Amino acid sequence: MPAANLEGAVPSRLPVLPLKSTVVFPRIFIPLSVGRRRSLELLDDLPGAERHIAVATQLDETAEEVGFKDIHHVGAMVRVQHMLKLPDGTVQLAVLGLRRIKLVSSMAEEPYLTCRVEMLPETPDSLTPIEREALLRRAITSFQQLVTLSPHLPAELASAAGAIDDPLHLAYYIANHIRLTTGQRQEILEMDSAKAKLERLLGNLSHELEVLELGRKIQTQAEEQMGKAQREYFLREQLKAIQRELGEMDSEHGELSELRERIEKAGLPAEAQREADRELARLERIPSASPESSVIRTYLELIVSLPWNTSTGGEVDVAKSRKILDDDHYDLDKVKQRIVEHLAVRRLKQERGLTERGREPILCFVGPPGVGKTSLGHSIARAMGRKFARASLGGVHDEAEIRGHRRTYIGAMPGRILQAIRRAESNDPVFMLDEVDKIGSDWRGDPSSALLEVLDPEQNKDFRDNYLDVP
Repeated sequence: MPAANLEGAVPSRLPVLPLKSTVVFPRIFIPLSVGRRRSLELLDDLPGAERHIAVATQLDETAEEVGFKDIHHVGAMVRVQHMLKLPDGTVQLAVLGLRRIKLVSSMAEEPYLTCRVEMLPETPDSLTPIEREALLRRAITSFQQLVTLSPHLPAELASAAGAIDDPLHLAYYIANHIRLTTGQRQEILEMDSAKAKLERLLGNLSHELEVLELGRKIQTQAEEQMGKAQREYFLREQLKAIQRELGEMDSEHGELSELRERIEKAGLPAEAQREADRELARLERIPSASPESSVIRTYLELIVSLPWNTSTGGEVDVAKSRKILDDDHYDLDKVKQRIVEHLAVRRLKQERGLTERGREPILCFVGPPGVGKTSLGHSIARAMGRKFARASLGGVHDEAEIRGHRRTYIGAMPGRILQAIRRAESNDPVFMLDEVDKIGSDWRGDPSSALLEVLDPEQNKDFRDNYLDVP
């Protein structure tokens, strides 16, 4: 809109049309919808030729009955270009902002608000031609970038902004189209210089560009992830189809059925049963080619291979035990006598029903290499009618060798305690921890401290291997 079209005197009084959440700027064409009684009466009284009115934004956009004290006192004089009455009683207006004005005082409240007004001239900017050109270019470039990124702004706005060479007109044009609150638009209108308006708008443009750029980045990442997920799903379906053609799906289904049957027959304790069922359900959901599939299979194979309900011990025959010790070892009378005493006390507890699983005392054999410490363990197992399990701890530096590795580690495996019980195929073997004095310790941990959980009768009945993760 050329500046010449906006020249002309501002009347001393004008009818005022209050706006709920709209700010009208000079030189800007904007549609309005009017439906309140007093506003409709104002429009009915407009002359047919020069239909000039004042517009001002309400302080509270929810208010219906508005007076002079309820509106901002800086507004705009506008010309009503078009007016269309709708069947529902409302009126659609198209107005053009002409001048920035100040509402000085109220002259009448009925039948609609009429105020005494004054023109608010814009303060001239002390900008050199180069500064003016730089400010214009920066504002136009930022606005054009915003139009490019914003989906709700038509592309024609960018070219129209590039044709504006007046800083004040450009400020009003940008303020009318970018995302601003009603309060922010009112602040722009009330500023006196075009330079201040553009500098404020440049900050708003910068913020909006950052938000849109971040939103575009998030959307791009989401689309890439969705595309990747769809591609993986398509490839998995193709793989399943190929496997069905080759007969591999039937083989995999058979393996899972066999594994489920073995779990049901293993007679697992409640906690171990829950863990096995949960892992089996995960195994059925994930593709067989997944690395996690082999980890879960190995874990379930360990669970079903452990001797949960296989016991070998019976009643202890003290006389027979002494004979076995004498047959296997020459001399060592004190050691044999201590072992026989231990077995006799155990037999007495069994007869009286005082035996508590996992609370047996521990025998410690001390002596130089080759005197028969390990073979005594074999003899005790024979005397008690039990399997023999041995774990050599010589040179062990990592406590995970005893407690086991957690399944999250690559190449994780159970500790030596659990492996020895698995090899013994019995849940109550005579267990010997050999070469305890040769345990090492370094930055990976102190295995001797980890043995406390194994040797303490208060704890070892609830020993929990890190790999198995059930007692």
